Amino acid sequence: MLKIYEEPVIEEVYDEITTEKEVRLFIKREDKIHPYISGNKWRKLKYNLEYARQQNFSTLLTFGGAYSNHIYATAAAAKEYGFKSIGIIRGEEHLPLNPTLSFASQQGMHLHYMDRSTYRRKHDTEVIGPLTEKYGRFYLLPEGGTNLLAIKGASEIVNEEVRQFDYVCTPVGTGGTIAGIISGMNGRGRVMGFSALKGDFLKHDVQKLLQLYEKHPLTNWDIKTSYHFGGYAKVSPVLFGFIDEIYKKHQIPLDPIYTGKMMFGIYDMIRSGEFAPKTKILTIHTGGLQGVEGMRR
Repeated sequence: MLKIYEEPVIEEVYDEITTEKEVRLFIKREDKIHPYISGNKWRKLKYNLEYARQQNFSTLLTFGGAYSNHIYATAAAAKEYGFKSIGIIRGEEHLPLNPTLSFASQQGMHLHYMDRSTYRRKHDTEVIGPLTEKYGRFYLLPEGGTNLLAIKGASEIVNEEVRQFDYVCTPVGTGGTIAGIISGMNGRGRVMGFSALKGDFLKHDVQKLLQLYEKHPLTNWDIKTSYHFGGYAKVSPVLFGFIDEIYKKHQIPLDPIYTGKMMFGIYDMIRSGEFAPKTKILTIHTGGLQGVEGMRR
């Protein structure tokens, strides 16, 4: 159902530090897959949209924050494929709308604001029930888009070319993308996630997702939790400086919430000598560029 606008290619990133440490660094440009539904969001929505259509749902409902890539992508996907969409937005309305929510609204998404204490209970029937009464029957996409169908889609990031790398690196938010990549690698190489938020609980979350999705344990993975810059959506001038430098040198745009933190971590590990000479490292560009300017303000 979802259309690929540009097949994601693997590009080598040549840099002084990779030459000095004798490692090779590559990036898979999943961000180019679709102009609005980019990277892992395209992968995670693909089978969910197919299932929603098969089950005759006409409305998608999902959750997210004010700068959510998932809200942005879901709104675009719903419009493109003929679904109505409802976005449950954490917190109060602020006008004028920021670029993320303005775009979602322009795509036809109805924005429903929910106070933070209620939002924290978004999985409870006492919260979902009134939404069903208000909006009727809808297909519920979880916050961040992670479920078993999303993992299936994310596993397709991996192909035989990807399996040739020693390390495959990805940002981690809700865990669905890395779970899909781990599944797709099927024991080959080593998968390394870079947490966008504070806390070691993500490792447990990913383990649970893998137990639900896979019939056999896969242990060739890890999540680095020291490059979150203070937590989810926390940024710094150092991080923005690094992102700007990467764009200037390599024309690769990164975002400060996910891909920028991952790439910063990889460069730090290369600099520290944590990768042996001749190691081939692949990074996955998961998109998420839509909120960059809003984050700089």
